[in-house]
Parts: sequence; structure tokens; C-alpha cells
Amino acid sequence: MKRIFSTFLLFVLAFSAVLAQKNLTLKDVVFGYSRGLYPSTLEELQWIPGQNAMEYVKDWSKLMKIDAKTGEESEILSLDDLNKSKKITEPFDYIYGIKWIDGNTFYMIQGNKVVVYNVADHKVVKYFLLPEKAANVFYSPKANAVAFTIKNNLFYIDSLMKMRQITYDKDTNVVNGGNYVHRQEFGIDHGIFWSPDGNYIAFYHEDMRMVSNYPVIDYTVFPAKVKYLKYPFAGQRSEQVKLGVYNLKTNEITYLRTGQPADHYLTQVTWDPNEKYIYIGILNRDQNHLWLNKYNIRTGEKVKTLFEETNPKYVEPLFPLYFVPQHPDRFIYFSQRDGWQHLYLYDTEGNLIRKLTSGNWEVTKLLQFSNDGNYVYVQTTNPSPIERHVYKISLKNGKMQRLTSAHGVHNVAVSTDGNYYFDSYTSTDVPRKIDLYKNMRFIKNLFEAPDPMKDYNKPTIKIGTITAADGKTKLYYRLILPPHLDKTKKYPVLVYVYGGPHVQLIRDAYLADAQLWLIYMAQKGYVVFTVDNRGSDNRGFAFESVIYRHLGVNEMKDQLKGIEFLKTLPYVDTNRLGIHGWSFGGFMTTSLVTTYPNVFKVAVAGGPVIDWSMYEVMYGERYMDTPQSNPEGYAETSVLNKIQNLKAKLLIIHGQIDPVVVPEN
Repeated sequence: MKRIFSTFLLFVLAFSAVLAQKNLTLKDVVFGYSRGLYPSTLEELQWIPGQNAMEYVKDWSKLMKIDAKTGEESEILSLDDLNKSKKITEPFDYIYGIKWIDGNTFYMIQGNKVVVYNVADHKVVKYFLLPEKAANVFYSPKANAVAFTIKNNLFYIDSLMKMRQITYDKDTNVVNGGNYVHRQEFGIDHGIFWSPDGNYIAFYHEDMRMVSNYPVIDYTVFPAKVKYLKYPFAGQRSEQVKLGVYNLKTNEITYLRTGQPADHYLTQVTWDPNEKYIYIGILNRDQNHLWLNKYNIRTGEKVKTLFEETNPKYVEPLFPLYFVPQHPDRFIYFSQRDGWQHLYLYDTEGNLIRKLTSGNWEVTKLLQFSNDGNYVYVQTTNPSPIERHVYKISLKNGKMQRLTSAHGVHNVAVSTDGNYYFDSYTSTDVPRKIDLYKNMRFIKNLFEAPDPMKDYNKPTIKIGTITAADGKTKLYYRLILPPHLDKTKKYPVLVYVYGGPHVQLIRDAYLADAQLWLIYMAQKGYVVFTVDNRGSDNRGFAFESVIYRHLGVNEMKDQLKGIEFLKTLPYVDTNRLGIHGWSFGGFMTTSLVTTYPNVFKVAVAGGPVIDWSMYEVMYGERYMDTPQSNPEGYAETSVLNKIQNLKAKLLIIHGQIDPVVVPEN
């Protein structure tokens, strides 16, 4: 009798635990980070230069130190103590964005405030309060000065706290030092480049006067008013960009003579370690020919072309040059010239010393060099495109040593002396772990995040593969099933899609990289399905460039292979298929429901490109060429030419002042 009662009690407790599980709310989905629904971590964990010690930010208000040898933690600085300094005239709200200058000194930029702090002396070394409208703020430790923009001009505050203006363009369509040059394609995310020793500031000079004006109505003010964007449509006139070099000693600007035509692209801007030269990847407007050029900063003249890269489809430079420590005449170059993103070691005369990596996988990041310049640490898609593993590579012979083992997505940082490293990783079954190693041997776990979904109805998430429409290429899919799935019932399906370049939706990470709202939809009783079709990221050039000159065509064929797979699942209601995506995913959504009108019952497209002739030059012409040279491709991919086919219920969501996918779409 006791055994029966115990068994019954266990059943009741187990059933109660199931009932106690919660479902996500819309507030949870929207405010997931603030509600702790994403895995926690040691924020901003990094090595302190020259020490076998790490620092991290606790509760955004304390800078903490971890001794690698003892594991002992101590507080370096609190937000309260920082703001108590008499030099701080406007307090900081958080501690974040720490960048170490040396083992005792770091700086931090927040908005229009810059602070330099010495942890040994426990004092503020320097505090810069910039004008309220300052943007694009960059600090040079060597110059002890801050460069920034106000509206369209470039300024800096020197070490004596004197503000100096560098450029004086009155026309706001000429922008100096801005971060939106070439619409932030080609890996560009800033337009100000301090020289290594702080004697010069290189900057983008962007002339948009010849670009067409595009009107949008700004409803954020009352009464609403018309604003004009400079928007270079595919096939139309584009911006003209130069690179200026400002000499802090002479107050003179030298513009590098990058030649004609003026609407080519200036990419990969990199300073020579000795401050004598600047390297620029010059990419033609057709984006199929790149020249890596070396320029003399004093005369502005081109010294030489180190090498050229061409491709019948496109060349896409995304990384600067990485100069090797202790070897100022050598740099590492990223290239897809063999079909995969790999590393090449060059000297500054353009001679290839050796190819460092090779294989049917990609190098996704250069993490750091060893202090002696003999090794480089990189993150890769080897051995699986849905994972990220870190390797140590010898620059002498290219020998690779894998540092990470558990399946998942890894990031590694190595101490200055090279003896220690920490590995921060996540996977489908690990929310977040950070482990410490010494000389390749595991020492201890530094941090393990609890599962933020442990009290929720967590759906089953599967990663699998199907075959693409070409009959040979393997595609990865993610399948999210409703909690407590009853396989005798039929469930509606939400297909979530992006499908375009530079995005990979499925990785071996927490929740298989699914957003919380997809989990929410599964809890509402939907099967949620995603496939990374050909054209998406991190699978090599051939995989991505299948989109060339006819965006969406092959991508949609692969998505239909996903639908074929769904129809094999007994619990899928094939009469209730819905699809949703944003941006390129919005284009895919509208394209699918107008090209294959009998597949989906309902669709929601966010910010969709409807016709690629309404998109911008840099991205649009890379993948589609111009409307003048590829009229068939533009006609084939325009949703406007297929709208008569629409049968599904379609909701389009679009920002009235969207500066990227303009409202004309």
C-alpha cells in the first residue's frame, strides 16, 4: 500500500510540476533581456594586459578582477567611486565599454563623455565632456585626445582640453568622419581612424551632393514635416568618397589620390604601424575588381598596388589588414579567392608569404595575435558550419591547433603571456559556460549560466538537414515543436525566413539561436520552422553567390524543399502554413506568396524590398548588377510583376521613415 501511495505521490508531483510551467508573455518576448530570459554571462570579460588576471563588469556598476592562478575575485572600481571624482562633471550611468591601454589604465566612452582611469592610483587621469551633439567619438591613448563629429564636420579635443575644428564644410551633404560611408557595406562601421602613435587622424570625406533626394514624412514631430534622405538607388548616381589625413602638428589635411572614377568604393582602411602609409582596398562600382593600394600619407600619392582580386560575380572585402605584432612589415589578409573565407600572410610589398588556412570551411573572426607575433587565434566554421571553434595557428608554417572541443559556438581570449585562455561558449544544451585553461589543460569553470527557460514550457527544438533544390547541397533547418506535442493532432506551421547574405539563423547555440517570440509562438500551438537556404552566410562563396543577378529565385526553391519536408511530418497541418520575415526576409515572404500562391495561407512581411530597383547601390548592384545591365533579373525578381497571383492573406509592416528599405517599396 505504501509503495502504491508513493508512486501516486510522485505522479502527482510530476504532474504538478508540468502544470507549474509558465508560458511566455508578449512582455517577456519584447523585454526578454531585462527580464532575464536570455542566458547571463560575465559581461565584458577580458584579460588585463600584462597580467594573468581577467576583468568583468558586474551589474553594470562594478568592475571586477579575477586572478587566474587563485580564482580570487576583487573589486577594481565601482560606479559610485568613479562618479565621486571631482573631475567628473556629468556622472556616468553605467560601467561598460572598458578598453585597456595598459595593465593599470583603461578608458571608457559613453555618449559624449570619455574617461581615462588609473586603477593603481585609483584616480581619473582624464575626463572629456564633449559638446552635446558630438557623435562618432574615438579616443587615442597615444595622443590623449578625442576625435568626433558634430553634424557633418570633424573636430578633436587635444590633450590640453582645447577643442579644434578640422573640416569646415557648410553643405550638410558633405560629411567628414561619418560612419555611414558606402551605407556601411564592406564591413565599414566608422569613418575616423587614429594613427598608431596619435599624430594623424584619417577620415572619410563623403560627398553626397550628386545623390538623389528621397522625401519621407517625419511623424515623430508635430506638425509632421518632410525630410529628405540622400538615397543612391541602384543604377543611379552614387556618392563620391575620399580619404583625408589630418596632421595634428601642422593642422594640414592631405587627401589621398585614390583616382577615378570618383564613385568607386574605399574599403579596408588600415594604418601602417609606422604611420608612414595607409592601405586602402579600392573596389570598382561593379564590385568585381579590387586593388589593394598603399598610399604615402605626406604626399597623398599611391606608392604601389600590392595585389588585385577579381571575380566574375563580385568581390566583397569585409575586413581590414591585420598587422602582425613585432613584424610591422607583415599583415594577414582575409579573402574568399579560393571559394572560402581564409587567411593569407603578406609582406608590405605585396608578396604572399603563405596561405595560412584552407579547406571547405570559413574563418569568421581573427580574435587576436600572440604577444610575440608567432601565432594567431581565429574563430572558424571548422568542422561544422553551425558551430564555431577556435584554432591557434602558427604564422611560421600554418600548423593549426584546435583549442575548443565541446559542440557549440565558442569565443576564446588569451592572456598576454599566452599561458592562459578562457573559452566562453553556448550550445543547444548549454545556455552559457566560461571555462579557464592553462597550457591547453582545463583548470576550472569560471561561470555557468542557469537555464532562463527552466520555469517555462520549453518546446522541443531540433536541428536537422534537408537537401537543397540543386539535389546535392545540404541545408540546415530548425524545427520548434509545441510543448507536450500530440502527434495524433494537426498543428499549424509558422515558417520564419530571412534567406539572404550575411545572415545565418541556425547555429548550435542556446535555443538553436531562435528568438524568444518563436518560442512564444510554439507555446501558442504552432510548429515553427526555419531553413537557411543557399544564399545565406558562412557556407562559402558558391553557396552564397547562387543568388547573383536573380535574388530570391534559388532561395525560394530551397524554401519549398523545406515545405516538402514539413509535409512528411504527420502532425503538420499542410492547409495552415504561414510565413514571416523582415527586410530580406520580408522580400522572401512577399516573393514566396506571389510566386507560389497555393502554398501559404497567410503571410506577414516586415520592411520588404518589393523591387530591387528601389534599393540602394552598394548592396543592390553587388548581387543584381544595375537595372540597365540586368533588366531581366530585375523584372524576374520584382514582386510587382507577380502581385496578381496573390491568394494568401498578406500583412505588410513598413516604417514610414525607413532609411534603408525606403517607403516606395
